Amino acid sequence: MRRIRTADDQGTDQARAVDADVAGAVERVLDEVLGARLAEAAAADALFGRDIAERVARFTLGGGKRLRGRFVWWGLRVCGGGGETAGAALRLAAALELVQTCALVHDDVMDGAELRRGRPALHAEVRGQYAQQSGQERPVRSAETFGRSVETAGRFTETSGRSAETSGRSAESFGRSAAILAGDLALAWADDTVMDTSFPASARSAVHALWRTMRTEMVAGQYLDLHGQVTACRSPARAVRTARLKSARYSVERPLLMGAALAGADDRTAGALRSAGRCAGLAFQLHDDLLGVFGDPEKTGKPSGDDIREGKPTYLTTVARARAEAAGDDGALGVLDAALGDPDLSAAAVDRVRDVFVSTGARAALEDKIETLADRSTAYLAGLRTADPAALRHLHALLRATAGARPHAPPGGSPVTVPVVAARAGER
Repeated sequence: MRRIRTADDQGTDQARAVDADVAGAVERVLDEVLGARLAEAAAADALFGRDIAERVARFTLGGGKRLRGRFVWWGLRVCGGGGETAGAALRLAAALELVQTCALVHDDVMDGAELRRGRPALHAEVRGQYAQQSGQERPVRSAETFGRSVETAGRFTETSGRSAETSGRSAESFGRSAAILAGDLALAWADDTVMDTSFPASARSAVHALWRTMRTEMVAGQYLDLHGQVTACRSPARAVRTARLKSARYSVERPLLMGAALAGADDRTAGALRSAGRCAGLAFQLHDDLLGVFGDPEKTGKPSGDDIREGKPTYLTTVARARAEAAGDDGALGVLDAALGDPDLSAAAVDRVRDVFVSTGARAALEDKIETLADRSTAYLAGLRTADPAALRHLHALLRATAGARPHAPPGGSPVTVPVVAARAGER
């Protein structure tokens, strides 16, 4: 007699289909979520819908590797989840993409970054739109030049110059303010998505608690990043703390734990995933620090050396300084002191800082630390008992790729190929 397919069978088939293309499944759910949110925004106000809501949607759909969503999914699958929890996991993944949009848009405003993913940052795009409408594509500079060149032509001309300058400055301020609102909207949509998702009763409280903790950690990390710049912090330990909060936990650890919570993982399994995610997440941010200085802008989508120009006390920078001080290398210290925080730093000066990172051994030390963290991360998976060895292999490969480490075969299986994860290409 032919076996009748049950709802569980169908759920298993759906989960296996997602296994084959997690990023694609996340994007399909994102399309659905954003379609509903865009309709709501347009109903509230058409101009707001076009200028802000549509930009949030385009930004969210326009780049990134869906890293956080993939960790939710494989955290779920390694712990035996799928079936009826697959839809909830994918909605959580979509919500995390919106949190990422909020983080990146706000980060670009705070850093004054002009590019994101090889295109104008959102605040720069809005500024450009309204500067063009007022005829002031380079507003402040053109207004100042105009005012000086015709200073003797009378009061009317001076007033026109000041008016144009004010218009240009308004476009600059408006672009930043609009981007802040866009980031706020992305976070609101993320929260709405989580609140509108039906979770199993046994998992609801744990998922919501992880979500709340993740949001607070992300904001705390961003504040520490800003604080480190204004105080010129030189502590490697503080740099690691900032990296953990700003990126590591919300990029890897928390998404993994959300997937595990959805699957009803026991404390031992959740603890192993927490440790694995924490190590890989820190390696991810340290690799991002390397890309920020040594990466190819054509691949990263961001100018090389911006962290130096912004004076960010990254782990790479703090280690280089500590090693130079220990060696009494005044030349290296002079290069760092002169370069860090100089927004007009030349390409040649950035090259000199790179040389210091290499000559002090800071680059090599960072690369070794990344490999060590990646090895520790996947070692935590060794003792996991799972009904799905294939899911464990996928998670193993994803952790190493995220860390920027060399591929490595998991115990009892061949390595799985996953898309290369480049932090600076929109993942942060």
